[in-house]
Amino acid sequence: MLLSLSLIGIFLSVILLYFNARKYTSSIYLGGFFFFLSLYGLNQYVVMYSKSVFFVSIVFLNIAFLSYLIGPLLYWYVRSILTDNSRMKKRDFWHLLPAVIFLIASLPHMFTPYSHKVEIAAAIVHDLGFVKDYKGNVLYEVVPLAAIFISRPVLVLGYSFWSIGFFIRYLNRRRALTVFSQQYFMTKWLSVFLGFLSVLALNHLLLMVKMFAMESTGVFFTLNILQILSGTGLAGLLISPFFFPAILYGLPRLPESVPPSGPAKGLISAFRPEAKKIMPDFEPDYLSSIDKKAHSAMQELQPYLQPDCNLAYFSKLINLPAHHLACYFREVKKQSFNDFRNEWRIIHAKKLIKEGKANELTLEAIGLLSGFSSRTTFFTAFKKVEGTSPGAFAARVNG
Repeated sequence: MLLSLSLIGIFLSVILLYFNARKYTSSIYLGGFFFFLSLYGLNQYVVMYSKSVFFVSIVFLNIAFLSYLIGPLLYWYVRSILTDNSRMKKRDFWHLLPAVIFLIASLPHMFTPYSHKVEIAAAIVHDLGFVKDYKGNVLYEVVPLAAIFISRPVLVLGYSFWSIGFFIRYLNRRRALTVFSQQYFMTKWLSVFLGFLSVLALNHLLLMVKMFAMESTGVFFTLNILQILSGTGLAGLLISPFFFPAILYGLPRLPESVPPSGPAKGLISAFRPEAKKIMPDFEPDYLSSIDKKAHSAMQELQPYLQPDCNLAYFSKLINLPAHHLACYFREVKKQSFNDFRNEWRIIHAKKLIKEGKANELTLEAIGLLSGFSSRTTFFTAFKKVEGTSPGAFAARVNG
């Protein structure tokens, strides 16, 4: 069972990384989490159950340091989902310290000849208790073996509780937030995800404690309640994404069973059928707030007059994530941000023409005053919006 679940986890991580790594950084964290968790399970299976000298010689102490990345990846994933910010900070690299320390301590074994690793693997296959006697990791000389083995589930459990606390704080203050993206879908998913992980980490920790308390690995070879609960946690954790398939393809989808309501009813009802399949789970109120913010900023601040006004510039101006704006313009407005911005520039240019500025300035100058970078872009955009050239419009207005 452990082998099957580990292979499922690796398959799941490959799907997540293949389809989403370029679009959503949070998927990299989640894919990495499943990959390293599955490797940890695979490592345990190979060392304890496989009885294969070849596979034991490959995995023993060579990939153990990767298990210390499970907790950090979990925390980064949950944080990126709840804060809608996947960027790494300098202080985040401190989370990698346990993995780096264990990696450095394992280098003596990693650089030993393969023939020596085969001898060690043969000894482990013959007697699993040999693991306690072999000092291939420098840490084994200064730290009790039990502390090192137990530190892995302790860290995962600690990060699980940390993430749960983060999640609870989010739920308690979400009514005060403007951004409610992912509220319904991600609340369910994170509750299931963190619940199964806590069950797995807690029971695996208890198994480790029991093993060292009994000074025997027999607890892993006899069916008991801790093994059942640990297996249930792992199975639920790895299978649950298939019951929430939207996370396999990035941000969650808008549930078709939930009818749109509120100020944005008209916006959401205008979605194409195929758009529902790719539209993130933005609440109607949030979509309405984007619409209001975008138009208010254009009207009051006139950022379109700046030649460098692009999506990134505008997102910082109104303090909204750029990918939220991109999705809003693509799926709700059915136009690009550039077209939206140019419409406001044309409105400004028409105002100048109506005020008689065309009698004082060239049409190119009016275009530049309206935010366009050149005569060509101004004339092209004007004809696209108005269906006629600036010159013809000016002649009609002033004639």
